[in-house]
Amino acid sequence: MADTQAVIDLELAEKQREYDKALADGQRPADHPQRDFAPYRSSVLRHPEQPLVAVGGDPETVELRTPVFGVTDVTEADGDLTRQHAGEPLGERITVSGRLLDSGGRPVRGQLIELWQANASGRYAHQRDQHPAPLDPHFTGVGRVLTGDDGSYRFTTVKPGAYPWRNHENAWRPAHIHFSLFGTAFTQRLVTQMYFPGDPLFAYDPILRSVTDQQARDRLVARYDHTLSQPEWSLGYHWDIVLDGPSATWIEEGRR
Repeated sequence: MADTQAVIDLELAEKQREYDKALADGQRPADHPQRDFAPYRSSVLRHPEQPLVAVGGDPETVELRTPVFGVTDVTEADGDLTRQHAGEPLGERITVSGRLLDSGGRPVRGQLIELWQANASGRYAHQRDQHPAPLDPHFTGVGRVLTGDDGSYRFTTVKPGAYPWRNHENAWRPAHIHFSLFGTAFTQRLVTQMYFPGDPLFAYDPILRSVTDQQARDRLVARYDHTLSQPEWSLGYHWDIVLDGPSATWIEEGRR
């Protein structure tokens, strides 16, 4: 029988107490969560246990080339997930925009950002997602853009729904959007998640709570931005992605 939410809540609280005590004792804020974060059950079974291994030989064998994307490959339609099919998808239309920045606040231009997400009912257009929520024939849930000279990006999509994920009994993931940043080579790919403000599921989610530093968790939550909202069309959310430094956005290290 799967663990209950109450069992997971106790484990999450204990992990948070351990981290808060370590901070009080002078430990630096954690850059990354534990790779074997027990309340996130599958991480215990599949986290890396050995150090990284350097790969020699021909660099092409490990894809150390710049991604072959540019202005002729990434089109305007790629960034608007509501215009990729013959009809309009169901759900609340949203605009998600922000900037990709380095540790000094400088823009990172010309970088490929991809996203993927569940539809408004909380279901992915993927054969492994079989939970009983409807698929949307007009929503695939994937998009991509290149950052501008000021590091800016912009997507139009629909707000994803929460969904069950079987980590424990009655486990639900908060609404979120996955982001992939390719950098200058495929082997530099970074993956993270963006959440929506005020979600009541935050407290119950072991994946989000594995980020035990509160400030780091807060940086994963977009803010509502009324200036991004478009009249009669969509609500706006602003979310900057910072690659490194003390204000860095948490990246799913070792979990791809």
